[in-house]
Amino acid sequence: MNDKITNWTKSDDAMVENAIRRGATRRELLQMMLAGGVALSAGTLVLGRAGNAVAATPVSGGVLKAAGWSSSTADTLDPAKASLSTDYVRCCSFYNRLTFLDKSGTPQMELAETIDTKDAKTWTVKLRKGVTFHDGKPLTADDVVFSLKRHLDPSVGSKVAKIAAQMTGFRAVDKQTVEITLANPNADLPTILSMHHFMIVADGTTDFSKGNGTGAFVREVFEPGVRSVGIKNKNYWKSGPHVDSFEYFAISDDSSRVNALLSGDIHLAATINPRSMRLVESQGDGFVLSKTTSGNYTNLNMRLDMEPGSKRDFVEGMKYLVNREQIVKSALRGLGEVGNDQPVSPANFYHNPDLKPRAFDPEKAKFHFEKAGVLGQSIPVIASEAANSAIDMAMIIQASAAEIGLKLDVQRVPSDGYWDNYWLKAPVHFGNINPRPTPDILFSLLYASEAPWNESQYKSEKFDKMLIEARGSLDQEKRKAIYNEMQVMVANEAGTIIPAYISNVDAITAKLKGLEANPLGGQMGYAFAEYVWLEA
Repeated sequence: MNDKITNWTKSDDAMVENAIRRGATRRELLQMMLAGGVALSAGTLVLGRAGNAVAATPVSGGVLKAAGWSSSTADTLDPAKASLSTDYVRCCSFYNRLTFLDKSGTPQMELAETIDTKDAKTWTVKLRKGVTFHDGKPLTADDVVFSLKRHLDPSVGSKVAKIAAQMTGFRAVDKQTVEITLANPNADLPTILSMHHFMIVADGTTDFSKGNGTGAFVREVFEPGVRSVGIKNKNYWKSGPHVDSFEYFAISDDSSRVNALLSGDIHLAATINPRSMRLVESQGDGFVLSKTTSGNYTNLNMRLDMEPGSKRDFVEGMKYLVNREQIVKSALRGLGEVGNDQPVSPANFYHNPDLKPRAFDPEKAKFHFEKAGVLGQSIPVIASEAANSAIDMAMIIQASAAEIGLKLDVQRVPSDGYWDNYWLKAPVHFGNINPRPTPDILFSLLYASEAPWNESQYKSEKFDKMLIEARGSLDQEKRKAIYNEMQVMVANEAGTIIPAYISNVDAITAKLKGLEANPLGGQMGYAFAEYVWLEA
C-alpha cells in the first residue's frame, strides 16, 4: 500500500471529523482509515486535516462563563447609558446594531440591510425583514427611530449624546425604511452606528432590566454589580449563537480572575495584567492568550483649569518626564506600542505617523518645572487599578520625577467608585479609554470644547471648527490632512499624556474557539459570546 489516499471522499472526511467530535482515540481513527484504504503515513495527513476542520467548525451546546474586570451597582442594560466594558458585553449579547465592524474595521450591515446616501447628509436605512425582539414583536422602523432619538433627550443621560446630536431628523418612511438627516454631512455615519451605544431597542421601552432586544441571547438573570445570564435565542435571525447559555460577571482582582480560569470556573478572563501572562503560559497547551492592539490606552490627565495643570510649563515638563519606552517595556511588559499623546492609534487609517512621540528628557522637564515654580512642592497624582497598568505607570513617572527634585505624591485609590469620584475631577489623575472606530468619535468624546469626557478640559475654537470641517468632507485625503493636524494640536496643547497604545490580552481556555481580534476592543469587540463555541 503506498502513501497516496485512494478511494477517500469528502464523506469519509466528514466521518472522521464526526468521530473526533465524539471523542474517538487516535488509534481508533487510524484503524478506521486503514479499513478505508488509507496508508498509515497518509492517515496522519487526514487526521491533521480533519482536526483543523473540527477546530474551525462551530460546535453547538455548552454553558459559556466569562469574567470581566470591572462592574458596579450602576451596571446597566440600557445601551445609551453603557460606560464600562461589562455593559458593552451584555448589550452585545442581548441587542443588535444597525451595523457592526468586522476585524478589519470595515462597517458591515447587521439589522440594516442597506444604508445609502447621495450627499452624506441624508441617509436611507433599509431594515432586514423577519427580525423579532425577544418578546416576539417584529422589528420596524419605529424601533430604530425611537432608539436613535432617545440619545437626544437630556433626561436619558446618553453617553453619546454629543455624537448623536448631529442626527437632527428621523423619519419612518415605511415599516422597513428609516430616513436619518444630519445637521451637517458626515461620511462616517455607518461606522458611528456600529458603536455599542447605538443598539436598537423596542419602541417605547422604559424598563431596560429585561434586556428585550433582537440579540443572540435572551436575558434570564441581570443583577447589577453581580452577574448576568442569557440563554440562547432560539428565534435568532442569524445562525448563532453556538452556546446554550452565557454567564458574565466581574472579578476585579487580576490574580483571582486568572485563577478562576486556571481552575476551570470560567472560559475567559478578560484583560489580564501583563504580570499574569507568564502564569498562564506556564500551564501548557490548555490555555491561550488572545492579544489585540486596537487603540485602548491608559493616560495621565492634567486638568488645564486647575493647579498645577493651569501652568503651561508644568504640563510641558510632565510630557518630557514620561519615559514612554520604559512604560511599554516595564509597565506593559512589552504589550503595547509607544504613543504620541493623541488618541488615534496606529491601527487607524487616519493615524499621523509623522507625529513623533515626545522624547524622554529629564533636563528639559526640570527646566519647565522650574519655570512653573513647582519644584519642592508635593503634587498629588491619583492612580487606581481601575485604569489598566496605571499604578505601574505612576511608579515609573514618580521615580523619574524624584531624580530631578519633583515630588509626585502617588495616591492609590480603590477601583470601586474611581470613575465616579476621581476620573475627570482630580487635578492630576489617570484615565483609561476603550477603542473607538473613528477620529471624529474620539475627538468628539474627549477633546472638543464641550466633549462629555474632556479629561484635561482642553478648549480650542480652531480645533472645534476643524472637527466639523473634517466630519463633512467627502474628500478622503483632505480629511486625513485635517485629522493629522488635529492630532498634532492634541499632542502639543492638551493636558493629556498617552504614553502607549495597550495590547489587550484576554486569557482563554483552549476549549474556547472562534475568538478573533476586533478594532472595538478585546473580547472580540465585546461581542464574543455570540460567535465563540466550546470544543466538546
